[in-house]
Amino acid sequence: MSSKLLRGTFIMTLATIISKVLGLFYVIPFYHIVGEEGNALYSFAYIPYTIFISLATAGIPAAVSKFISKYNALEEYAVGRKLFKSGLVVMFCTGTISFLFLYFLAPSLADFIIPDNVDTSVKDVATVIRAVSFALIVVPFMSLIRGFFQGHQSMGPSALSQVIEQIVRIVFVLAGAFIVLYIMKGSLVQAVSVATFAACIGAIGGLGALLWYWYKRKPYLDGLLLNDKGTMDISLKDMYKEIVVYAAPFIFVGLSGSLFQFIDQLTFIRTMAEIGLADQAVSSFAVLNFQTHKLVIIPVSLATAFSLTLVPSITKAFVESDRTSLNYQLNQAFQVLLFLTLPAVVGLSLLAEPIFTLFYDPSELGTEVLRTYAPVAILFAYFLVTAAILQGINEQRYTVLSLLVGLLLKLSLNIPLIKMMETQGAVVATAIGYTAAILINLIVIKTYAKYPFRLVLRRGILIVIFTALMFAGAGITYKLLTLFLTPTTNLQAFIIVVICAAVGAGVYFYLSFKTKLVYFLFGQKVDRLLKKVRLRG
Repeated sequence: MSSKLLRGTFIMTLATIISKVLGLFYVIPFYHIVGEEGNALYSFAYIPYTIFISLATAGIPAAVSKFISKYNALEEYAVGRKLFKSGLVVMFCTGTISFLFLYFLAPSLADFIIPDNVDTSVKDVATVIRAVSFALIVVPFMSLIRGFFQGHQSMGPSALSQVIEQIVRIVFVLAGAFIVLYIMKGSLVQAVSVATFAACIGAIGGLGALLWYWYKRKPYLDGLLLNDKGTMDISLKDMYKEIVVYAAPFIFVGLSGSLFQFIDQLTFIRTMAEIGLADQAVSSFAVLNFQTHKLVIIPVSLATAFSLTLVPSITKAFVESDRTSLNYQLNQAFQVLLFLTLPAVVGLSLLAEPIFTLFYDPSELGTEVLRTYAPVAILFAYFLVTAAILQGINEQRYTVLSLLVGLLLKLSLNIPLIKMMETQGAVVATAIGYTAAILINLIVIKTYAKYPFRLVLRRGILIVIFTALMFAGAGITYKLLTLFLTPTTNLQAFIIVVICAAVGAGVYFYLSFKTKLVYFLFGQKVDRLLKKVRLRG
């Protein structure tokens, strides 16, 4: 993997992990401030919001990244700048239209989600959806500027703005909900509305960071224009034709997770009510789409970073017809992703009970759902990365096909599986849908990139063996610890998680260093990192 790709991947990975970890840990105080009903209300608002934000940006920011990377490789810098300026106007229009649609459609959407025999009211759900809709005005601008910087293979601005956005949002969520409920003595709906409005405040913070970067980098970016070849004068009409081709798959990729969750939102509560579980439908939905999802999404952070950094790099290799570089990057991407995500999801599944207790309260349902849901994270990760690869090799049309197949399977199986397995049925339906989508993506990569999977399969078997040995070591430790520690009390759950994680990580990385697998994946950077650690020690 090239040093620039590794550096960009590291920066985006670090920022994404920080952002995801912050997004994970804030749910502990937020859960205790607003409770399960507040969690459910929050997720009722956020799922439609994420769908509308994808529609508002229309995949253009990520497509702009690919477009600018392509023309920068050809040294046609003015083409990308021209597109960027017009894109700001487009983002303002699509953001405003999406805000108006979500705001005024909120009551109808809430009425469709909430059946009559459930305690949560349609009016309450509509209120929190309207509160989050204001973010749609700001986020598209921020996303476009991130895409512009990523197109120049500069990940720092996106990384910093992502972290700032998350910090500002979380502070506003927690402070706002607490003040409304405990100081102003407001209602739960008002508190959750303030918490969802935090998306807008966070976006303003992230946008501010990007504007600062733009001010600092503008002399350099203007300098690139001086080296512009000037052999291409592409009209805005032709630009947007190319952008639309790029953007359509990005819309679906950006929407993928939200669409799977939205199917749950439309079918889960009604199906639970049909089988006589209306009284626990809302709390079960909170466990499924908020509490466990927040935990499961952490291992996916690496895939998110890869999907952002792969597109410009793979596009560059593809445009330059550098097949060796392309295959090498794909090899490393698949292997590193498996190396980092597989042990994480296996460990999360093994320690489901103490981890769920640590973040929320002891819950048999939460433990069962997390144990089933954790392995699905690796499917989320591979879908994001394989979709990014398809976009990089200009076979993005198949991303749409694979996602539609996955969603069709989810939609077809969700209701019958929920009736058979209750909450866990929704998880199984999601896993089946993502598996089908990934298989289609891999077949396309094999066919059109002529990519040989032999090395990945060999190394993958080795990683699976190491993970199995890690699972055995951590599992034995877990059994021994639970002889005298209780995983349903916070302090003891914390001790169990820390010790088991240390044992599991120790086994996994010992084997990785002993067989030199870690060197094959990360190269000499491992030696430099170890040298720094020794010097500091």
